[in-house]
Amino acid sequence: MTIEWNTSLSVGIKELDDQHKTLFKQINQLVDACHLGKGPEAIGQVLDFLDDYARGHFQTEEAYMRRYEYPGLEGHRQQHQEFMENLAQVRRRFSQEGAGVHIVVITNRLLAGWLNSHIRRSDKALGKYISEIG
Repeated sequence: MTIEWNTSLSVGIKELDDQHKTLFKQINQLVDACHLGKGPEAIGQVLDFLDDYARGHFQTEEAYMRRYEYPGLEGHRQQHQEFMENLAQVRRRFSQEGAGVHIVVITNRLLAGWLNSHIRRSDKALGKYISEIG
């Protein structure tokens, strides 16, 4: 089942929304590959994408937070660090164990948790703060 970006996920900052849309597109490519029985073949590419994406995206978010003196910067940064640690753990398992279905499941779980908790709560709170101050 693909997941669609919609306005309920918008943080109100075009650059961040566009980056989130890119994340959704990549997740859907993994989901499509899984439906075709090719999840294990696609997982290495997805993990590489996530590593590059997360580093760049988090830098962008944190730049907004510094620019607007966001009071939740440290907590938000900690969430970014936790995601990177979880991703590094998945990448280590992928390197050690190979591209099995279990790595696909772990990656999907990591992404689903990220979408549900971080974008819907933390990123939206950042967007709201920026829109309120102006």
